[in-house]
Amino acid sequence: MKRIPATILLSVLCVSVCLFCAQSFAQMPSPAPELKKLDFLAGNWTDQADMKASPMGPGGKMTMTEKNEWMPGGFFLTLHSTFTGQMGSGSGIAFMGYDADAKQYTYDEFNSMGERSHSTGSLDGGTWTWIGDQKMGSQTMKGRFTMKVLSPTSYSFKYEMSPDGTTWNTVMDGKSTKDK
Repeated sequence: MKRIPATILLSVLCVSVCLFCAQSFAQMPSPAPELKKLDFLAGNWTDQADMKASPMGPGGKMTMTEKNEWMPGGFFLTLHSTFTGQMGSGSGIAFMGYDADAKQYTYDEFNSMGERSHSTGSLDGGTWTWIGDQKMGSQTMKGRFTMKVLSPTSYSFKYEMSPDGTTWNTVMDGKSTKDK
């Protein structure tokens, strides 16, 4: 009986692995069907908010505009925003997506005030709830952003903070309207 040299076996194994990998990567991934639920946010929006005096800053009116569009591939909705309020003006960029492994929506934001945030979201009927941590000096607070869809072109929102995740205080509420 003849023995097959180890180098030939190793070569066959390497070629097989490469062919398997090439077939696996040949199919482009497709966006999770859950992402379709974010479609209503695509477009241009205007937000009017009432800020409550809080550790985040003084109370007062705030206006924000958003230009939201899907990235090529359809995996992430990008949100480009500008805002004006009691603390001045600024801008931000955020990305909304869906983590199929964790079965939850994701939101990652960066703004011109040096802040960044990460939240996870869920949808129950027409209400979106986004939960994340918010740094307030040396303390970390919980943040909860709730959006109630009123129509295909409007939603109300409320942002609350909590030191322990059980007692919530409203720091902002308002309404968002899609531009026509």
